[in-house]
Amino acid sequence: MSENQVTPIEERGYAHPEVLVSTDWVAEHLNDPNVRVVESDEDVLLYDLGHIPGAVKIDWHTDLQHPVRRDYLTEEAFAQLMREKGISNDTTVVFYGDKNNWWATYAFWVFQLFGHENAKVMDGGRQRWIDEGRELTREVPQYPPTEYKVSARDDSQIRAFREYVLEFIERPDAQLVDVRSPAEYSGEKLHMEGYPQEGALRGGHIPRAENIPWARAVTDLGTFKSADELRSIYLQEKGLSPDKETIAYCRIGERSSHTWFVLRYLLGFKNVRNYDGSWTEWGNLVNVPIEK
Repeated sequence: MSENQVTPIEERGYAHPEVLVSTDWVAEHLNDPNVRVVESDEDVLLYDLGHIPGAVKIDWHTDLQHPVRRDYLTEEAFAQLMREKGISNDTTVVFYGDKNNWWATYAFWVFQLFGHENAKVMDGGRQRWIDEGRELTREVPQYPPTEYKVSARDDSQIRAFREYVLEFIERPDAQLVDVRSPAEYSGEKLHMEGYPQEGALRGGHIPRAENIPWARAVTDLGTFKSADELRSIYLQEKGLSPDKETIAYCRIGERSSHTWFVLRYLLGFKNVRNYDGSWTEWGNLVNVPIEK
């Protein structure tokens, strides 16, 4: 492909097509020392069953979470994780995973908290790679430790906390997106179909929230829909404005990180936050407003 030729991903009209790469792109960069492919899954055993050659595993629970309190890892722990995975400040990190990239976009989002902006997501995720008959391996790569200078974690721009959300829903122009299933939104269920119905004492949704399930953003192949298709959902159908501040939430922040990625990078929304406390927190809080 010539330098000036438009790629299929660029043809979809995204605001920031550079953050999304195809399986072809990943296959072409498997031996690129400046690229580190990262698998992050809901099912943490999948990596051991077979992964993209050269890919390292980042476990959303054991690697990215603080070991004691409900929060993300410290700056020092993030830097150490990067050194262990062979990631330097200049490394291009490409995330992929199961569930149409739920946890890949979640890991991508956490990396942004620490200022690692040189990051991308593989369109279609793990299943797309498998469906195309591409190689998987069980060999775990070993990379030389790197030097990584971490920035102070910045929660102020793309993360929302409960106090902020409580104030936010009082604003007349607040845009809040509940990306869970309709049954979770209505309070009929506390979790998705097929999962244990636990984690919160109350069901329902945060007042003012529009229900736009995360899965509406992907095709049957697991790839992201075009910008026109996404705009027809989020802007035309649901009336969201790219110029207004928007907060997305789900149950624990992984599905909403997927929608955060769509709004911020594919549609170019200027100010989007992920409320990672989500319904596990809100549905257990005393005396907060809930609608059904």
